Amino acid sequence: MVRVAFVHPDLGIGGAERLVVDAGLALKSRGHEVHFFTSHHDTSHCFEETKNGTLQVTAVGDWLPRHFFGYFYAFWAYLRMIYVSIYLVFFSSWRMDVVFCDQVSVCIPFLKLSKARIVFYCHFPDLLLTQRKSFLKKLYRAPLDWLEELTTGMADTVLVNSNFTAETFLSTFTSLGSNRPCVLYPSLNFSSFEKPVEKDEIQDLIPPTAKCVFLSINRYERKKNLNLALEALDWLRNIISDEEWKDVHLVMAGGYDDRVTENKEHHFELCKLAKQYNLNSKVTFVRSISDAQKLSLLNRCSCLIYTPSNEHFGIVPIEAMYMKRPVIAVNSGGPLETVQNGVTGFLCNPDAESFALVMKEFLKNPSLSSTMGEAGKENVIKKFSFDVFAQHLHSIVTDGGQTGTVWSTAVTCFLMFVVFSVACVWVVNFHNSH
Repeated sequence: MVRVAFVHPDLGIGGAERLVVDAGLALKSRGHEVHFFTSHHDTSHCFEETKNGTLQVTAVGDWLPRHFFGYFYAFWAYLRMIYVSIYLVFFSSWRMDVVFCDQVSVCIPFLKLSKARIVFYCHFPDLLLTQRKSFLKKLYRAPLDWLEELTTGMADTVLVNSNFTAETFLSTFTSLGSNRPCVLYPSLNFSSFEKPVEKDEIQDLIPPTAKCVFLSINRYERKKNLNLALEALDWLRNIISDEEWKDVHLVMAGGYDDRVTENKEHHFELCKLAKQYNLNSKVTFVRSISDAQKLSLLNRCSCLIYTPSNEHFGIVPIEAMYMKRPVIAVNSGGPLETVQNGVTGFLCNPDAESFALVMKEFLKNPSLSSTMGEAGKENVIKKFSFDVFAQHLHSIVTDGGQTGTVWSTAVTCFLMFVVFSVACVWVVNFHNSH
């Protein structure tokens, strides 16, 4: 039995959160003790297992700000994770053998002040997830990017979610080239998708006359390219008959957090775009869907539309395929490893015409949904089962070996303290000057 502490920035609802929750459940199923430490846990916006007692959760440091007048999100995310890590190591009563840390690596040197072995899960290099259009943004990000590479190398084991992310990791963190990360595909806990489907959950979301329902599930973030779903629907209208158009409906559902400005802004932008295309009667927007709603929507739809380009992995296509629903996805990133083109779905260029032409196929041939759906479920069971995931993770946490680069923890912590102190002073001066 191994005692495993999970350190995660925000236990909300998203692909990264689903992965760490499943990782916790997987380790518990193998007899290990698990406890989550996070800076934010809202029981009205989280996965059921983190609020019903299945997984123990301790939230600390939520009094720290998430941003500074709409700026410095990364800086405060790093600071919040450092605070959680210091609490875990020095002030909590939890004594761990392994720490499973993800998304933010700058807390690793502080975690290494304990005797625990550090496993870091890199969903994607953070430095690639933000733009640097201005000189000030480049100046602000420079120390954070340097710290990300430095501290990632301090982990005893580095995991990634796909071969695509592994290659990106190696090309981004050039100093860590000798330490190829291990691929641990996310999985599904099949039992959570075998619950009875309640039709009442979605009775107000889909018109009763809709025969061909397309479903998009993603967070309301611009990088998810959700505009593509609306553009493809508009294009589809021009290549099918009026009678066929009457049968079509699109549901756009996904993660939405009132605390996140981009979620609110992008939801408004999409509603405005739907109105511009005169698609209001053909589109239903759903914010912060529950697990029951997601299950019902996947059961009801004809196929899933997955619009992000260069997605690191993408758990939603796996969920759809397990529910026997084919997937239309962009031909890049994680879907190249999860969707079999022409067998379990279609991989398309990221443009409205390409998506619309494939959507038309499901309208013309409704049986395509069931034949591809059966193949998709078989593929998921074979490659992404919870048992395979649990056994792989069990082997990782029980392996006492180290794969990370050896650094001087004390020196690194001191350097990080200096960098963050300078950054704090710069933030204050910047605010005063504006």
